[in-house]
Amino acid sequence: MSAESTPDPDISGKTGTTGPRHRAAGARRRKSRDGHSRAALAVVWTAAGVLVLGGTGIGYLYFKLNGNIKSVDINQALGTDRPLDVDNGSQDILVLGSDTRSGSNKKLGGGTDDGSARSDTAMVVHVYEGHKRASVVSIPRDTLVERPECTDADGKTHPAADMAMFNSAYTTGGAACAVKTVESMSGIRMDHYVEVDFAGFEKLINVLGGVDITTTKDIKDPDSHLNLKAGEHTLTGEQALGLVRTRHGVGDGSDLGRIQLQQAFIKALIDQVKDVGIFSSPQKLYDLADTATDAVTTDSDLDSVRDLASFAGGLKGISSKNMTMVTMPVQYDPADPNRVLVDEAKSKRVWAALKADRTIPKSATKDTATGTAGGVVASSRG
Repeated sequence: MSAESTPDPDISGKTGTTGPRHRAAGARRRKSRDGHSRAALAVVWTAAGVLVLGGTGIGYLYFKLNGNIKSVDINQALGTDRPLDVDNGSQDILVLGSDTRSGSNKKLGGGTDDGSARSDTAMVVHVYEGHKRASVVSIPRDTLVERPECTDADGKTHPAADMAMFNSAYTTGGAACAVKTVESMSGIRMDHYVEVDFAGFEKLINVLGGVDITTTKDIKDPDSHLNLKAGEHTLTGEQALGLVRTRHGVGDGSDLGRIQLQQAFIKALIDQVKDVGIFSSPQKLYDLADTATDAVTTDSDLDSVRDLASFAGGLKGISSKNMTMVTMPVQYDPADPNRVLVDEAKSKRVWAALKADRTIPKSATKDTATGTAGGVVASSRG
């Protein structure tokens, strides 16, 4: 059964950015364990291609690249309070794009150098049995959710919250809390966790030599340092980052609209990774592998080049044509136009389909809030 493809952006909605209200933890269940936006997912797929295609060519650099990878022990942090780990040949990965306000990310993420961080991007990637196709479910950062009780890296316990903004989970308890919140919402156990930061994403695009896209209308957003006329472009790392982060340069300025823009960009990048000619230059291969591994934080099961390459081997056969990209079903919050609420009935259908390793039915995302974005489509290179 082939995956359904979402059309390139043309959407409608409003979402914003500030604090919670309050609710309790949720129940959960799970999926598989066999065998990282939007901006983050693009970096993961690029890392997968480089590590797998590089093969023994990067073997002698194993220890250098190995030292690049940062990891979080999600299993130890969450213990047994998780959905059932069902082995049915599929795989579920939580991919986050982090908005860290420190170091080289300060000028990219904005804000102050206070070391705080948010999950600017969140997606659940479901790789179907056989690893030939995947579904990607984007979770709007401004969704009001039930955030479960979480313990942060310092051992401090944070109580469950009702009507908390989704991206507050990462701010509150880091990666483990983000995973726990997604598992609580979906009932699906995450096999892996992959996080990518802004600085790593920008650098990787530059090393790749840019990304070719076509815009069907002008995109101008001073906040994202973006000014693109309608037409064909090869985006630099800074421009690509601006594109996947822009909210006000196109469409209605909502997070939902931005998700549509990002999904179109991801498909363009994934299709171009295999055509960048990395084997014509050993230096380029090294630069890509070095940048890709340095850009990611993973769960402890992927904390070596060997493990990450093995994981990547399960992704390399999935092209954008075999990838369904949807947004978790939500509706606008009547009390706040800058927030959205989970459409419980339709979201349950999305998660149920993934649990059963089945294609997400189109009816599960029909007539939900979507946002409005401009058109961005892939351009062929060469």
